[in-house]
Amino acid sequence: MADLQDEADVATAGIGAPDRPITRKRGPKNAPDPDIPDASTARKPARRRSRKPDPAPPPVEPEAEPEHFDSDVLARARAALRAHPVADGYNTLAQILVNTPWHDVELGESSLDTDIPRLRHGGVGAQLWSLMVPADCPDPVSATLERIDRLRTLVEACPEGLRLALAVGDLADARNHGRIASLFGPVAVHALGDSLGTLRAYHALGVRAVALTSTVSWTRAGLTRFGEEVVRELNRLGMVIDLSGAAPETIRQTLGAAKAPLVFTRSAARALTDHPLNVSDELLAALPENGGVCLVSLAPDQVARPGRAACVQDVADHIEHLRDVVGTGHIGLSGAYGLPPGSPRTLGLEDASCYPVLIAELIERGWEEAEIGALTWENLARVIRDVDFAARAAQPRRGPSTATIEDLDPR
Repeated sequence: MADLQDEADVATAGIGAPDRPITRKRGPKNAPDPDIPDASTARKPARRRSRKPDPAPPPVEPEAEPEHFDSDVLARARAALRAHPVADGYNTLAQILVNTPWHDVELGESSLDTDIPRLRHGGVGAQLWSLMVPADCPDPVSATLERIDRLRTLVEACPEGLRLALAVGDLADARNHGRIASLFGPVAVHALGDSLGTLRAYHALGVRAVALTSTVSWTRAGLTRFGEEVVRELNRLGMVIDLSGAAPETIRQTLGAAKAPLVFTRSAARALTDHPLNVSDELLAALPENGGVCLVSLAPDQVARPGRAACVQDVADHIEHLRDVVGTGHIGLSGAYGLPPGSPRTLGLEDASCYPVLIAELIERGWEEAEIGALTWENLARVIRDVDFAARAAQPRRGPSTATIEDLDPR
């Protein structure tokens, strides 16, 4: 398996070797690079109407870029994303794949906000595909297995665009071969069925993240003894623990109990927007010691400010607020795409092709390339690497847990 340091054509020095998160450093804007082609030459993905596919669908002209940015800034943003692609923390496309043929995702479809052309145009190099099911789902295990099956079918049907990733080395391997690394998860905690055996079965199917939402008895108001055992088993397996939507006390206890970095896969700053998935500054302040990362959601209801529709500037405000709280080494990006047609969108960030617009906004605010690289790729890749290493260290000392909820949380 390729190692991240084997990449010759991509800047990944901060990912392949153990390192400390970079320190925030502000400075003047970089001058435009004359060797970077003008952004007007870039083409957006071809979009197709919903119909039976042609052998070669005719391309359409790309949409105009936002007038807020000049071509030099957008060119610099695209150059930054070529060097540091986005590792996106949350996409719910699996929910609508039942009615979406794989060729629509591979070739591009106007009714979707996520397809391979859009992901490529947006500079996405890795994607966490959400397997979350509603809390009131009558059979969450079967529903989750159905979504895993849809995603595996999609990845297998699109070998030129997607590649399954099970560990950090697979991120490098996909990137070296021009593919989008696909990580399965998070799975909803209520889809475990209170069973560590079910958790291991998900891991065997390729799932690499679990969300500790407040939808079961052992996470509702902190971790019970069984909840602590689940955290230990997640660390032993090498699965990322997602705290978005977790109860405050569960977040505190998990930060204390976990032996590997944690992630908020789709959270923004509650200090700016009061939303259940957003996180308070007080809880975020404990994240750097754990080495974890908060992936800033682009969802409009999580970043909107009072009195106006959510826009790209609001997302940038949340990113900069979180940087001030936890530092540049502990933030990332979460598009929260994969939504049905007609869903609310953040202005300027309507689909997965729009990441250059957000990066251009940050460049105009004075962000340097090293900061952008940490935000887009390096921080989440580091978490996945450290979770892998923690699992390798734990497995010789700890076998699969046979504990049950009846044993640990007797009623």
